[in-house]
Order: sequence, then C-alpha cells, then structure tokens
Amino acid sequence: MPFIANTPEQQKEMLRAMGLTMKDLFAEIPAGLMREKFNLPRPMTEQQVRNHLAELADRNSIHLTCFLGGGFYDHFIPAAVYSVVSRSEFYTAYTPYQPEVSQGTLQAVYEYQSAICRLTDMQASNASLYDGGTAMYEAMMMALRITGRNKVIIDDSVNPIYRVMIHSYTRNLSIELVETHCEDGHANRQQILAKLDDKTAAILVQNPNFFGCIDDFTDLAEAAHAKGALLAVSCYPISLGILNTPGAMGADIVTGEGQSLGMPMSFGGPYLGFMATKMDYVRKMPGRIVGETVDRDDKRAFVLTLQAREQHIRRDKATSNICSNEALCALTAFVYLSLMGKEGLRETAQLCADKASYAYDRLTAIPGVKAHFKTKWFFNEFVVDLPCDASDVVAKLISRGLAAGFPLSRYYRGMENSLLICVTEKRSKEQIGRLAEALEACL
Repeated sequence: MPFIANTPEQQKEMLRAMGLTMKDLFAEIPAGLMREKFNLPRPMTEQQVRNHLAELADRNSIHLTCFLGGGFYDHFIPAAVYSVVSRSEFYTAYTPYQPEVSQGTLQAVYEYQSAICRLTDMQASNASLYDGGTAMYEAMMMALRITGRNKVIIDDSVNPIYRVMIHSYTRNLSIELVETHCEDGHANRQQILAKLDDKTAAILVQNPNFFGCIDDFTDLAEAAHAKGALLAVSCYPISLGILNTPGAMGADIVTGEGQSLGMPMSFGGPYLGFMATKMDYVRKMPGRIVGETVDRDDKRAFVLTLQAREQHIRRDKATSNICSNEALCALTAFVYLSLMGKEGLRETAQLCADKASYAYDRLTAIPGVKAHFKTKWFFNEFVVDLPCDASDVVAKLISRGLAAGFPLSRYYRGMENSLLICVTEKRSKEQIGRLAEALEACL
C-alpha cells in the first residue's frame, strides 16, 4: 500500500526518507516573500465562521445604484432564467462527448447557436468561448488562418480590456498589430484605410464601441474585402434589439460578451464569449459546433459536428485550445433570449437607449459638465467631461450610494476628467435624477 503522511510526524518522516526538509519544498520562493508565521485566527465552529463571513460581507458596498458599463452591464434578469439553468440536468453536465446520453445538453447548445446566428445575422455559431475579449482574439487568429496573412488593424475605440488581452496573447507571435486612434468617438476611417494593404488579414472594430458610440461599418467591410481582408466586429448583444446587425454591415466574423444575456455582473464572471461567422469559414472557427442529424430510427438527434481542439483532431489541424465548455453560460443566454423574445429584446434595447438619452440631457445641463464627443449617436453609454478629476468625483459619490461611472484615465491618456456613464433599463427616472443632483452638489 502507498504511504500516506497524515500527521506532522509522518510528514517529517517522509521528507527525511527523501533527504528533504520542509524549507526545501519552498526554496524557489524569494526570501522576501516568505513568512515564518501566519497571523491566523483561532479555530471556530461552523456557526461562528458563518457569522464572521456575514459580518465581513456586510462591509461591502453592495447596494450602490450602478451606472457602470464598459463591457459589463446591470440588466434585469427574469427569475425563470435561474429556475431553468439551476436544474440538475444542466448544471451537472460537462462535455457531451457521448451524444446518446447527452441529447438534452446538445440540443440546448444547438438552440443557443441558432439564437446567436439570428441575433447577429450570421450563418454559423460555435458553442461559445471564455468571454468577449477571448472571442475577439480568436476572431483575429481565425482571420490569420483564413487569409494566410499576419497584419491586423484594430481601432482604439475597441474595449481596452480586449486590446490588452490581444497584445498579451500575441506578444510572442509574429503578428503585426496596428492600432488606430478613434476620431470623435468613431473608428478612424482615414487612419484605417491608410494602413489597409495586401498584407492585412483583418480589421477589428466594435459597435457600440467602448465609449457607447454607434457606427456603421459597411464601408470598412467593402474596403477590407477589396484588399482580401476580413472585417471582425465585436458587438453588445442587447443593442442588436434595435441596431443594425454586423451581418447586415458585411462583417465576416462577429464576437461579443454574452454577460448581458441573463448573467449577473458577478465580480467578473464566469461569462461567455459568443462567436458567429459565415459558413465559408466554419472550419476555421475555434470551439465546438453542435449540429442536427437523425439517428438510426430517423428521429431528430444532435451531435458535436465539429471539434477544434487538439485532443479531438490532429494537433497541426487544431485551431485553438481556449474553448473549454461554457455550455451552462450559453444555456443561460439562450434561456434569457427565449424568455425575452424578439419584442422583449427590442423593448429592452429601446429603454436602454431612451433612458441614456434622458441621462445625457440631465447631466450635460449641469454647469461645468460637457459632452466629450460631438456625436450624439450612442446606445446606452456616453462620455462626459467634468471640471475636475473624474476618479475623485466617483470616489466621493460612492458615499452617496452611487457607482457613478468609469473614469477613462485608467486606459486613455489625456482623459483624466472624462467619465463613461452607462444607463440600462433598470435605472429609473428618480435614480438618474439622484445621480444628476449628487454630481452637481459634488462639483
């Protein structure tokens, strides 16, 4: 039988047998980071631990009225979403390798793919990726495989978190990554077209972009295709209830963050990145793709039609290993879309846009508060300039129960006074009024 060291004495005996000491196990840790003693609390009963954790949790500011956006949004989630996705048949399911015992999970993923295709106006979707940033990186790599080129153009109106991820993933790859600087809140056509050439694999843009500004990329799609390049668009799924779809603009690959489709903000996840493309490129798409077929009795059935990981196919044919099963999050998105329906999604999107316009008018009427961009074409986010540092203002408004927005100086130079404010369908007229009054009093 194997020797199991359960007690300290047995552990010391095992180390002596190997000619080691406890310090040898941690020799790689720099001396300055090692601690001889840990100030741990006394042992507690389960009830005491619960009470202690509840006391710590009560210190968090969890009752703030949220005007934060920047890629993650505070939308209303119908109670039925949790009721469905918390069923044991779904939340215990993992990778459906055996279709004969996984028909429920496979059908749910198939329906999710169908919903994403309808939402984006594309022809094929995968069974999701980690998040919106990972999905955009995968879209870029997909374009490189399709075109055989290694140059990519990305505008800095794309979510800066996504751009940081792309730079991190590609640091050791021979990819020429060119960034252009947005103009009045929109993708900079002049710079993009000047950089576009026969070596370009793709143009990466976002709609609505990080600043909330709305754009139409039909012209960029035509320009990219004329050079043999692709257009990849990251989008905000709720906005597609009223905005033109990426497919209608001529996009070749569409990605986005699916958190707004029924998932809470959750301190950053888990979320899902959705991806859709044209059927011509489906074999270059990462992740899993569920397809519909019939079984030997001619009954409707579902299978994993394409699997792009190296554990499924030859390593040199694999497209990506960043495609772990996100089926539960994908199911959540599909349940949300099913509950909302076409009209519900349109109504939610319209409420977001209308309430954001109302907030824009209220806030820019405050002395010293100005719109940062000339354009008024935004969805549910907009940027205002304050007469002082935006970070200081946000910190002061926390004590008033308001998460007032996202200070843009964190990612953009020269925008120390700029604040990105988001309004969803959950924000009431009274809450917007409280934000305006608190901001005016603070200034």
